Amino acid sequence: MKELTSIERMSNMLHRKPIDRIPVFEHFWGDTYNAYLEQGHIKDGELVEDNLNLDMTMNWTFNLAADINFENQVIEETENTRLIKDGNGAVLRWYKKHNTTPEHVDFYVKERKQWEEKRPLLLEPDEKRINFEGYRQAKAAAKSKNRFFCWAGVNVFEQMHPICGHEYMLMGMAEDPDWILDMAEVYTNLSLNLQEILFAKEGKPDGIFYYDDLGFKERPFMSPNMYKEIIFPSHKRTVEHAHSQNLPVILHSCGFVEPLLPGFVEAGFDCLQAIEIKSGMDLVRIYKNFGDVLSFMGGIDVRVLYINDKIQIDKELEAKIPIVKQGNGYCLHSDHSIPVDVKYETLKYFIEKGLSLGQY
Repeated sequence: MKELTSIERMSNMLHRKPIDRIPVFEHFWGDTYNAYLEQGHIKDGELVEDNLNLDMTMNWTFNLAADINFENQVIEETENTRLIKDGNGAVLRWYKKHNTTPEHVDFYVKERKQWEEKRPLLLEPDEKRINFEGYRQAKAAAKSKNRFFCWAGVNVFEQMHPICGHEYMLMGMAEDPDWILDMAEVYTNLSLNLQEILFAKEGKPDGIFYYDDLGFKERPFMSPNMYKEIIFPSHKRTVEHAHSQNLPVILHSCGFVEPLLPGFVEAGFDCLQAIEIKSGMDLVRIYKNFGDVLSFMGGIDVRVLYINDKIQIDKELEAKIPIVKQGNGYCLHSDHSIPVDVKYETLKYFIEKGLSLGQY
């Protein structure tokens, strides 16, 4: 088979059509990128996608904070952290010396009453929410390299919890589902309307990449029935909207989400990422059960990379790649973002070894 462009390779992989080799993509913590930059492995201003010859790139484009005119307020600052109040009325503790998700401290929206106060701010698709220039530049850079370009953003579960927190959202799903359904509808409408505006002005991407972390260790945040009742309608709408424009959809979901996979398939997602091993996910098992209807990206235990041991990397890749590359529906990726513990040479070896096993 002739060598494909990255656009052709990713497009075929997402539709499980013949490819020349498995594609490769990766996520990085900011600390990792900065370390590689300081060590001279990446040049100042160089895209990591160019440095590592990745097949895909993406651009985060929307600001979905309730009050987009609110300037974040620093409530408290220490040597290691900043306590910040944001445009959702949420108070979050951010760590200054390393990249991680923030600690949830407090939320203004805790029930339907406070949501009703914020709701009007999210009804109109204000163009100020869109980073047109960032999208335009990223899209042009990808096109110049024939690299598959994704619009990236959060889907409904990840849209809702920044305004009310996981705890209040999950209690609402159990005790006041109509409130959560209303939030889901408002955010879904806003996202799709903003996409319409962006794509009409700047052109469509090659695909859509949604983040929606629906699980934690060994279980999802909700039962499959609750997923089907509350989250699934928004998932289905967003996927159908993308498919109506011939755009494939990748779903990122950390945690153990295997019980929700039948719902993901019914919603129409084309690919699942990241398939987190330490949460209980198993790439080979999931491939055997769903490989005929889903493509996969990830599922390679990033903890194997932490130890920077080529023998262990070989074992991990050799146990999985020859199996999951069957059917043409797999993209090489770790099961999480690459942390600063992973040496650049280790990452290069991981990619090279994975691609050597992923030839067709």
